[in-house]
Amino acid sequence: MPPTPCMLCQKNRAIVKRPKNHHKLCRECFLSTFENEVHHTIISSQLFYPGERVAIGASGGKDSTVLASVLKTLNERHGYGLDLVLLSIDEGIKGYRDDSLETVKRNATQYEMPLQIVGYDQLYGWTMDQVVETIGKKGNCTYCGVFRRQALDRGAKMLDIKHVVTGHNADDVAETVLMNLLRGDLPRLSRSTSIVTGNSSSEVKRSKPLKYAYEKEIVLYAHHKKLDYFSTECIYSPEAFRGTARSLIKSLEKVRPSAILDIVRSGEDMARLTPDKGQGGCDCGDGDGMGGCGSAAADTPGGEMAQMEARLKGQVESDSLETEVKTTSLTEVDGSVRLPIRGRRPKEVASGPLQTLGRCKKCGYMSSQDMCQACTLLENLNKNRADITI
Repeated sequence: MPPTPCMLCQKNRAIVKRPKNHHKLCRECFLSTFENEVHHTIISSQLFYPGERVAIGASGGKDSTVLASVLKTLNERHGYGLDLVLLSIDEGIKGYRDDSLETVKRNATQYEMPLQIVGYDQLYGWTMDQVVETIGKKGNCTYCGVFRRQALDRGAKMLDIKHVVTGHNADDVAETVLMNLLRGDLPRLSRSTSIVTGNSSSEVKRSKPLKYAYEKEIVLYAHHKKLDYFSTECIYSPEAFRGTARSLIKSLEKVRPSAILDIVRSGEDMARLTPDKGQGGCDCGDGDGMGGCGSAAADTPGGEMAQMEARLKGQVESDSLETEVKTTSLTEVDGSVRLPIRGRRPKEVASGPLQTLGRCKKCGYMSSQDMCQACTLLENLNKNRADITI
């Protein structure tokens, strides 16, 4: 049996089967398609402006390593004019973070980017090893998540940078949506599904250029690009609730590969109904009617959206039932996948009071409460430490 040719170039042998749409591509076409999709997300969402200084949240793992590599490539190829810096957080986990930081240091040299490392012990007086020793493994990810988010902002402030990009991918966003649904915490959907968080009043905004990229494709990109990354899981993460959501997502993906982006888009739609509605998906498609960044229904030109449209057009009374869902070819010539954009709803007046952003009375960090989450958690830790000492 002859080898399968790449479905794009029709010349080289196909060696990659994309998890997102099962297209069989050669190495060069896969790398090019992946980069084109990230570029499309960046441009359609207007993530950057020329000359902007941007900090890449670098952990040494596959996501942040691929993000740094892709941003460097696209910055040079398309002339974004960005000044890129690596910002790494040292949580203080022996046998995990100290090893991964060595990878980050190598990446800084390989990508010719400056590197700033900020430690929990430096900011909070605690390492994660000390936190786990004090409170145990249950709930430790809550502490780490709050500390890490604030540490990224503080690290960016040290560098006088107002934009941090993180390596969150489609799987991460889908997991967060599912976790919020399972906990009944719908108000958080807006922040967790937005490709950009933060506004003009925020000291630091964050964005997720890899929001629509599958984790499996990120691994494939890193493999075929021969990128240097650290692949060991955090030694404290198996106890996290996110691990349960991740297992469920992976099970769904086996049955329906489009499930990941379906959940992401569902989360974006539900987020628009919450009181703190924010930006959901990318803004692509506003002018060209083409759709956006990678999707379930975009698996093939004859996906579910196309089938639904065909059924509606065949009905006599379809005109009165149709919403404005217009699609052209959902798969581009270069193999990149575009997402069908749902009609934008008018902004209804949300019920319930909105939180106002103020300052933490202890550390000055932006907070809607008298004390920010980090200071509240630190107060509990210090109280536990005092009780143990007594």
